[in-house]
Amino acid sequence: SVASYPPIPYDLAQMSPEERRELLPSLASIYVPMPYQYAIYDTLYRAIATTYRTADVVESTRAINAYYCSQSTNYATQADSGSILGVPGCGKTATVRRCLSTMPQVIEHTEYQGQPCYCKQVLWLHVECPSDCSVKTLGFGIMAALDRAIGSKYLQSTQGLRSASASAIAVQTKILLTNHHVGLLVVDEIQNAVLTARKNRQEKPLLRFLVELTNETMTSIYFIGTPVAEELFVSQEHLKRRTRGIRLAPFKPDGAYLDFLSKIWPYQYTAQAAPLTTSICNKLYDCSGGIPAYVIKIFAESQAQALLQGRSCINEKVIQQAVELLAIKVLRTYAAGINISDFEIGSATPEPPQEQEEIPRQYANKRGRKAAQRDDGDLLVAYNNEVDIQAHLKENGYLEVDYHGWPKDALGT
Repeated sequence: SVASYPPIPYDLAQMSPEERRELLPSLASIYVPMPYQYAIYDTLYRAIATTYRTADVVESTRAINAYYCSQSTNYATQADSGSILGVPGCGKTATVRRCLSTMPQVIEHTEYQGQPCYCKQVLWLHVECPSDCSVKTLGFGIMAALDRAIGSKYLQSTQGLRSASASAIAVQTKILLTNHHVGLLVVDEIQNAVLTARKNRQEKPLLRFLVELTNETMTSIYFIGTPVAEELFVSQEHLKRRTRGIRLAPFKPDGAYLDFLSKIWPYQYTAQAAPLTTSICNKLYDCSGGIPAYVIKIFAESQAQALLQGRSCINEKVIQQAVELLAIKVLRTYAAGINISDFEIGSATPEPPQEQEEIPRQYANKRGRKAAQRDDGDLLVAYNNEVDIQAHLKENGYLEVDYHGWPKDALGT
């Protein structure tokens, strides 16, 4: 199981406040499986499967032979590619890592069709987009990930060639991906390419390199990052179709959010456990914006403040103090996407929004002044009820009619 929950000591009731505070960092290890994570797993699994049904050089030759022999082929013409973007704190990286951890990373082959054949097949690699947007740095990152997976020393041998150019590193990277039959390359923090591009416009060489990897090595590539990366994807025509994928938005204040809270709520290390009331649920939602990482952070800090102040349990006041201490300020709007509340196991993935526009954040407690009580004679009530305004004015004595039949107001003018 990919779920992760911290332990609750059997002797918690006998622990001092200091000992309880030492348990709070373990709350960062909480990972609650949610339906949207199954959609991400399915996406990554299909990307790997597509790679191994892609026509590389050998399979292309076989396909041509099969064509002349009137045989059918089952090879794709291009590797899969896409992106998973979402509001920071929704759990993209943690989910991708845990999904990949359920699959074997390396498969060792010792024979093929009865003949000795030794090969280490790497199903997936996870790397981070370099902050300097450099092809060379990304190449080194891929080599390091490959070394960790199979115990090789490609990075060490390549770094010895300090004079090697970026193009030479790129070629070496392509060879390694091909030789080890890498099924999926996950490039995390892809928004780094956008942030660097704004400074010195160096994103094109890196993206060109990634596109070449897909075309030449037939390795599927998925980009993970924040909605900032969408700006780069839509600006390049050739990237639009290659970077489609899931777009994640925070929880709605609904049942899925309450289910998430109910899973983490037992992990309270204060002297008493605070009940999960509606007011606390709403307070946490409005302070976190429905972002899971913020919910857990506020939950942990609230307990820390309660223990420091000698309180028996957390409450709304302590939660507010924790938010102010953490300086958490949720943006008023965020990029359009599918709310993580909208995914359901066994159902099709919800349709993504057509327009990539910013949408306002949601609140559990309605904002603004309460609606004023209005009597039946109020003009606004009449307008909302689609009542004839002139008839309404006459009926309520706001208009009088003189002897010529012309209306005049109640002041007699």
